[in-house]
Amino acid sequence: MAAFIILISIALFAVNSGNGSSPNLEGITEMPAGPAGDSMIRRGQYLVTIMGCNDCHSPIVMTPKGPGIDSSRMLSGHPENLELPFPGNANEYALFSLSGTAIKGPWGISYAANITSDETGIGNWTEAQFFKAIREGKYKGLENTRQLLPPMPWEGYAKASDEDIRAIFLYLKSTPPVENRVPASIPANQTALK
Repeated sequence: MAAFIILISIALFAVNSGNGSSPNLEGITEMPAGPAGDSMIRRGQYLVTIMGCNDCHSPIVMTPKGPGIDSSRMLSGHPENLELPFPGNANEYALFSLSGTAIKGPWGISYAANITSDETGIGNWTEAQFFKAIREGKYKGLENTRQLLPPMPWEGYAKASDEDIRAIFLYLKSTPPVENRVPASIPANQTALK
C-alpha cells in the first residue's frame, strides 16, 4: 500500500509540476505591489508543489497515462457529492479513497479541505486564520475549533518560516475559485457500515 501511495504521489508531482497557468491576482489585499507580489505568489506555488498539497487537496482522475490531477478541480478538496465505499471499522489501518481526497482511520473519516480562493474554500480567510491553521492545526484557523485531522501534516508545516507561509497563502488566494463544499469529518463512532 505504501508503494502505491508513493507512486501516486510521484505521478501527481510530475503532472502538477508542468502546470504553468497564471494566477488570478484579484482580491488579494495582503500582497505587495508589483514584482515583489508576483515573486511571493511564484514562491507560494513552488512551495505548494514541493510540499505535496495537491496529493490530498486535488482530486485524482485516471488518464491514459495513469492517475493525474483533475486540473478543473485543483486544490478544491474532496468532491462534495462523491460517495465513499470504505469498509466498516478502521482501527488498525488507514485507507485513502481512490480520489485521494478522503482517508478513513481510527479517528474516523477526514476529507481534504477546499483551499482554492472560492468562499467555500479559503476565499474569505484572513492571513491570521491561515497562520493559525498551519501553526496551531486549528480547523479553519479559528479559535475553539477542533484540531486538523490526519493526514494533514500541519505539525511539520508549522516549522515553515513566516515568509513561506505568507507566500503559500498569497498563492492559494490567487488560484481560480472552485465552488466545492467539502463534507464535515465523521467521528470514528459514526463510520461503521450500516
